[in-house]
Amino acid sequence: MHRRTPTSWVLGLLASLLLTLIGVAGPGVPAASAADVQDTVDYTLTNQSGKDFSGQQLVNTSFAGAVGKGANFAGANLHGAILTQGAFPEANFNGADLSDALMDRTDMSHTDLRGAVLVGVIASGSSFTGAQVENADFTDALLDRVDQRLLCATASGTNPTTGADTRASLGC
Repeated sequence: MHRRTPTSWVLGLLASLLLTLIGVAGPGVPAASAADVQDTVDYTLTNQSGKDFSGQQLVNTSFAGAVGKGANFAGANLHGAILTQGAFPEANFNGADLSDALMDRTDMSHTDLRGAVLVGVIASGSSFTGAQVENADFTDALLDRVDQRLLCATASGTNPTTGADTRASLGC
């Protein structure tokens, strides 16, 4: 049996995403135009530590396997972004839109997620140790039970964008 390397797994995931973006998504799902796909920068397997992405439009951008220690994503639109197997310790996602992002097996330790929208994220196998989550919205997020309990210990407030109560969105 052929064993897939981490790189081939990521490339397979990206190929699947690209097919979805160009219209194989199925009925009722609008296809992205070629211009939309070409305008997306790919940060897969790159070092973005300390970089400033604040306020940028990063919809559907791939940061799969990227390192972004201390990077600034404050107020960025990362809707549908891929952060799978990335490392973003101490990064600033304050007020960022991470809704529908793929974040499985991602290091989000000591990140600033205050006021962030994480609706529908898939973050199984990720680490949120020490993350600040005041006013964040985790509605319909897929989190490990351990992370959910850890986040509930400091969760408070109401998300200013969605109006969701942080503790309720985490199921505390």
